[in-house]
Amino acid sequence: MTETMIHLSGVTRLFGGVKALDQINLEVRRGEVMGFLGPNGAGKTTTMRILSGLLAPSEGSVAVAGIDVLDHPVEARARIGFLPENPPIYGEMTVREYLDYLATLRRVPAARLRAAVERAMERCGLTGVQDRLLRNLSKGYRQRAGIAQAIVHGPDVVVLDEPTVGLDPIQIREIRALIRELGGEHSVLLSTHILPEVRMTCQRVAVIHQGRIVADDTLEALENRAQGNSIHFLRWKNPPTPERLEQIPGIFHVTPREDGWLITATPETDPVPELVRLSAASGWDLRELTQAGGSLEEIFLHLTTREERPEEGSEEPSA
Repeated sequence: MTETMIHLSGVTRLFGGVKALDQINLEVRRGEVMGFLGPNGAGKTTTMRILSGLLAPSEGSVAVAGIDVLDHPVEARARIGFLPENPPIYGEMTVREYLDYLATLRRVPAARLRAAVERAMERCGLTGVQDRLLRNLSKGYRQRAGIAQAIVHGPDVVVLDEPTVGLDPIQIREIRALIRELGGEHSVLLSTHILPEVRMTCQRVAVIHQGRIVADDTLEALENRAQGNSIHFLRWKNPPTPERLEQIPGIFHVTPREDGWLITATPETDPVPELVRLSAASGWDLRELTQAGGSLEEIFLHLTTREERPEEGSEEPSA
């Protein structure tokens, strides 16, 4: 049986009267790179902070490598490496000093300290800049240092929150390659709202929307599932309202986009003839109708473009 390294069960987090997370269930297996995908404000960062022991859930349980994060926080944190969206970088330290310091804080034994730091620098491509001050490094190298501090103590689980934000294309490619390599030794949970990030690095993906998990599967399975429902892109000069479209038999979901509409049909139905007839009869002036397919982008839009919940009273920054 595959060992579960991250286990969240029924996790809810309240800020005032607002649910930032609502009954989150999530599992990541040993050696797996799992994408945690969602739009800004969906609850990703709140989940990462709870998993890393920085924030307590209002309800539910959290375990890392079988250790309950609430009952045994010190033991659980020792099994986790965490890279927040803004890495904890100390600019006045050299790379080696920084990693020595963080490894010591994480209780790496003195006999293994030098080897642990050397290995983290080698894996993250930092050996050539180990004696440079962090403040003098490029953003890409500072991000590498952030990942190095997350793995220097040899954790079972590595949690990365938006690891490529603000990097240039070359730096992004290098960090993605590093994340894929980490999956061979660690269980990695990668939080992002960037679709190519998931496609390039992850085996599985959980999609979060408005504090709820709305999908959890392999990328291939999600795309196959989407192809079971026919998805069309339509563009009108005088578009109808979403409510009017949803009244048409055979339409499962309507997703507004800046340039038009995505119409998802229920299985084994074809609403296209009725859409064409109504477009002509109602003066909507149909300009485009194409098969959209089941790409990750279409799945993401389908799952995360529902009506937003009100956020008044929330004390948590957007996640």
